Amino acid sequence: MKLASILSTKQIHLNMLSEERWPAIEELINHLESQDLLLEECKEDILASLHTREEQNSTGIGSGVAIPHAFSEKLSEVIAIFGRSDQGIDFDAIDNAPVKFILLFIVPKKGYHLHLQALSAIAKMFNNCEIRQHLSQATDAEEILKIFDSTPSRTHSNYVSNS
Repeated sequence: MKLASILSTKQIHLNMLSEERWPAIEELINHLESQDLLLEECKEDILASLHTREEQNSTGIGSGVAIPHAFSEKLSEVIAIFGRSDQGIDFDAIDNAPVKFILLFIVPKKGYHLHLQALSAIAKMFNNCEIRQHLSQATDAEEILKIFDSTPSRTHSNYVSNS
């Protein structure tokens, strides 16, 4: 399953304003809530879960990419959002480079065993400098979705359909 199948234009947030990791995560979660994609009663638990995960290790994987993720007992399906920052975000990434692309996702607790496959597939996709270049140059959410949709499916996990 491709990322485009779990994202919509409402889940693409271009021109992020945050300059640091935690405000960036909050900005993405607030965007999901403002688009009616995340219930207010789930928000605090999800933020706490994301915060706990980030305290363990930054999810900034290098090459300007971060993949914050968490689990929720309150969700029945994966919720994801893609954010882009032109100025870069201090995410305490493993290469100390600013993060320009964030793919945040929240997985239902029952899908716990499958999240590593998803992380690996997403990391492989973002490891492709051509994909990152196309994402940088995209002018709107529809173009971002087309990039995700045109990426070969072998770089994506099938876990989404199993959750």
